[in-house]
Amino acid sequence: MVFVRDEGAIFDAPIDVVWRYIFGGGEHDKAHRTTRGGKFKLALKEPTVLLYTAERKYGSQWRRETMRISFFPPLVSVQELLDGPLGGSKWTYVYLPRGRRTQVDAYGEFTSRKIPERRLRKLALEFLENEFREDAPGVRTLARATRRR
Repeated sequence: MVFVRDEGAIFDAPIDVVWRYIFGGGEHDKAHRTTRGGKFKLALKEPTVLLYTAERKYGSQWRRETMRISFFPPLVSVQELLDGPLGGSKWTYVYLPRGRRTQVDAYGEFTSRKIPERRLRKLALEFLENEFREDAPGVRTLARATRRR
């Protein structure tokens, strides 16, 4: 198990646009090229707790996983991998408004039965960076479209 802190990522959009993108479905789901076949369902009667099942690409292999995602807009989202190669891993994204931009900080505890800690830390940081990198263009596009209205 490793604790990971990844702070200072900046979306080029105000916080309300970032959350609209996250909850937007379609474009957000397509942005993540390292997942496929994703399906959402409500985990509770609250629309802010979802179960997400998909295949995720780890290296060159696709592995099935289930994730519980809890949203607390506009402040935090919490993810927990319930199974898969990183099953038991938990992390949060904290969203901080910065005027017309939004800072996103990630904090998490990543675990794996098979991956050594040194490699696990690197994999976790790459995972978080990849998630941000894949979302950033879509957030920027939505922000531009919102400004034009």
